[in-house]
Amino acid sequence: MTDLKAIISTFSLEEQQQFVSYLEKKNKRNDTKNIQLFKLLAKKEEPDDICFKLYKSNKKDAYHALRKRLYQSLIDFIANSKMEEENSVDMQLIKYILASRNFLLHNQAKVAYKILDKAEALAKEHHLFSILNEIYHTKIQYAYTNPDVDVETVIKAFKSNQKQHYTEDQLNIVYAKIRQILNDMTYKGEVVDFQTLLNDTLSEYNIDINESLSFKSLYQLMTIVSISAFATNDYLKIEQFLIDTYKTIHHHKTKEKELFYHIEVLYMIANTLFRNKKFNQSLLYLEQMHQYMNQNNGKYYNNFKLKYNLLLGLNYNYSNQQDRAIEVLEPFKINKHPDLESLLDIYLSLIMFYIQKDEFKKAMQLFSKFYHTDNWYIEKAGKEWAIKKNLIEIILHIELEHIDMVESRLKSFRRTYSKYLKQIQQERVLTYLNLLESYHKNPEQVTSTKFKEKVESSFVWLEARREDIFVMSFYAWLKSKMEHKPLFTTTLELVKMSQTVN
Repeated sequence: MTDLKAIISTFSLEEQQQFVSYLEKKNKRNDTKNIQLFKLLAKKEEPDDICFKLYKSNKKDAYHALRKRLYQSLIDFIANSKMEEENSVDMQLIKYILASRNFLLHNQAKVAYKILDKAEALAKEHHLFSILNEIYHTKIQYAYTNPDVDVETVIKAFKSNQKQHYTEDQLNIVYAKIRQILNDMTYKGEVVDFQTLLNDTLSEYNIDINESLSFKSLYQLMTIVSISAFATNDYLKIEQFLIDTYKTIHHHKTKEKELFYHIEVLYMIANTLFRNKKFNQSLLYLEQMHQYMNQNNGKYYNNFKLKYNLLLGLNYNYSNQQDRAIEVLEPFKINKHPDLESLLDIYLSLIMFYIQKDEFKKAMQLFSKFYHTDNWYIEKAGKEWAIKKNLIEIILHIELEHIDMVESRLKSFRRTYSKYLKQIQQERVLTYLNLLESYHKNPEQVTSTKFKEKVESSFVWLEARREDIFVMSFYAWLKSKMEHKPLFTTTLELVKMSQTVN
C-alpha cells in the first residue's frame, strides 16, 4: 500500500494549506473526498477509521481507488511546486537553448549566439555542467553559420566542462560508496579499515578537487571527509579543511538554491568544532545554521530542528551552562519524529546531563523510555550509540544501588559487545567496564593509591586535545569517584585541560 502518511509527514502546515487549495481548484465535483482523506491522514488517523469516516461503511475498493488518486495529486503538486521553487535558473537556461536553436534554424546565427553567450555565462555562474554541455554542443554544431565564432576556443571550453562534469559524477559515486561503507560500520557493526578504504576509493576514481565544483559536490566532499573523522574519531585533522571549503562554498551563486546542503554544511562544521571542544566557535556556526533554517519561510526548519537543538544543548552543557542545556533539550522528550536518530541522541544526552547533575531518579525515569531491544537501537542509531546507552545504564544502576541489575547488565554487555570491541581495537571500553565493576564491588578502594595507579596503567591515553569528548565524560565519572569531587566539576576540568592544549 502506498504510504501516503510518510509523504504527508514531509509537508509543513503552509504546504498542507497550499495542497488543499490545489485540490479545491482541481476538483470538478463537490462530492470528491480527496480533501477529506488528506486532512484525516494529516491528523494520523488509522486506515480503518478513515474508511468508515469517509463512506460510513467498509468500502475498501472505493477507499483504495481514492488513495491512488490522492497519491497522484500529491506527486503532481510536489513536482510542480519544486519546479517553481528550485529550477527557475535551469528552466530559464532551457528556454534560452530552445530559443537559440529556433533562431539557428531560421538562419539568425548572430541573434542565436548572443542568447547562447548569455546562457553560458549564467550556467557557469551556477555550475550547471550538464546544461553547459548542451550549450557548447549547440555552439559547436552551428559554428560554421557564424564567422565570429572561434570554434577551437569553444571546443576547449567544452572539453574543460566535460572534465568538471566527469569529476562531479565520479565524486557522486565515491560519496555513495563511502556512505554505504559507513552504514555497514554503524548499523551492521561490520569491521572495516575505513581510512585505507577511503584512500583506495578516492584513488580509484581519480578525484580532482577544484573550486569549480558545484555546491552539492563540495558538500559531498565535506561529508566524505567528515565520515572519515567520525570513523577514526579524529576531528582535529578535518577542522581547517571544512572551514576553508565552506569559504569556497559560501561565495557560490547556488547557495540559495541549494539551501538544504548549505544548512548541512554549517551543521557539519559546528559539530566538528564541538567535538574539538571549541564551543564558542561552534555556537557561531550554529547561529548561522539557525538563520538559514528560517529562510524561505522555514522550509527546512523541521528537517534540522532536532540536530540544531541537540548540538546547541551539548555546547551549552560543556560551556558550564548545564541548566540552559537541559532547558533546550527537555521540550524534545517527545514520542515520535522523522529524525529518530537525533531524537534518540537527545534522550541519551539529557540522561547524561541529569547524571552529571546528580539527578539519578530523573535520569532513570527518562531511561525507562528505552524499551526496545539492542538490535532495534543498533538498526536505528548504530552500534556505538547502543554501547553508550548500555554503559550509561550500568552507571545509573550503580548510582541507584541496584545491585542485581548491575551484575546482570555487566554480563549482558560483555556477552554482546566484547568480540566486536576487540575487532575494532576498542578494548579500552572493556577495561573501563572492568573498572566500573571493581568500583561497584568495592567502592571504598576507589580513592586508594593502588586503584588510581591501576586506572593510569590500564589505558593507552590519547593526547588531551584529540580525546573524544564523550569518552572524557565517561572517564570523568570514574575520576570523580576517585577524587571525591562532583561529576560535573570533574567533567569540565577535563574538558578545560584539553582546551588549554588546543
